[in-house]
Amino acid sequence: MSTAYVVVTILAAAWVGFSALSVFIRAKWVVGPLAEYGVPQAAWPWLGVAKAAGAAGLVVGLAVPPIGLAAGIGLVIYFAGAVITVLRARSYKHVPFPLLYLAPVAVAMALGA
Repeated sequence: MSTAYVVVTILAAAWVGFSALSVFIRAKWVVGPLAEYGVPQAAWPWLGVAKAAGAAGLVVGLAVPPIGLAAGIGLVIYFAGAVITVLRARSYKHVPFPLLYLAPVAVAMALGA
C-alpha cells in the first residue's frame, strides 16, 4: 500500500464526507441546486447516507480492500448519476461540481489497483 494511495483515499473520503454533511445540514449551496434539478426532498437524506457510507467505506477499505473497492465503485456510480441529473436539468454550469467529487474517488481507486 503506497503513501499516495493512503493520502488520496483519506482526502477523498473527507471530501465526500463533507458533501454528505452538507446534505444533512441542508446547506443552501447544496439543497438549492437539488431542488432546482427536481430531486425530491424526501430523497435528500438518503443521498447523504449514500455519500456518508461511501466515505466510511473508503476509509475501511484501507484495512479491508474489497470494502474500499465496493465503496469506490458505489461512489463513482453515485457521482456519475449526479452528473446525469445535472445534465438532464440542463444546468450545464453545475456539471463540474459532481466531477470534483468523482475525480478523487476515481484516483484513489486507480492508486489502489
